[in-house]
Amino acid sequence: MKLAFSKTIESRTENLRAVRELIGGAAKDFGFSEEDSSKIALAVDEACTNIIRHAYHNRSDKNIEITVYAEKETFEVRIIDSGDSFDPEALKPVNLKEHLTAFRRGGLGVHLMKTLMDDVKYRSVSGRKNEVRLTKHLPQ
Repeated sequence: MKLAFSKTIESRTENLRAVRELIGGAAKDFGFSEEDSSKIALAVDEACTNIIRHAYHNRSDKNIEITVYAEKETFEVRIIDSGDSFDPEALKPVNLKEHLTAFRRGGLGVHLMKTLMDDVKYRSVSGRKNEVRLTKHLPQ
């Protein structure tokens, strides 16, 4: 994969608007429609929000590294943090009807990312780092 660009932000929710604009613009430049670009930006926003809330426990002095790779028909966003690790296998499958009728807030971030993107992978990288990879392919 070819590196398109990399950006490091502080773990503050007020930085997420700039991230959405950056990722949405990059996705559009890559060839995605306005709708798909918005979906990619939303998935990245969800991943970063989960890092801020759960990995960093709302600490605003930590870093989130966002790297975009783009090649041929594949657009991939890799997000790295050094917070608490996350085991996606520990999540129960989401029953949307039950979730919505109980008027629950939150808890849908991973489900949303998997719905919006073609592939979502989590892994721990060297040291105490976590990585989520969000991949979307251009429609044929």
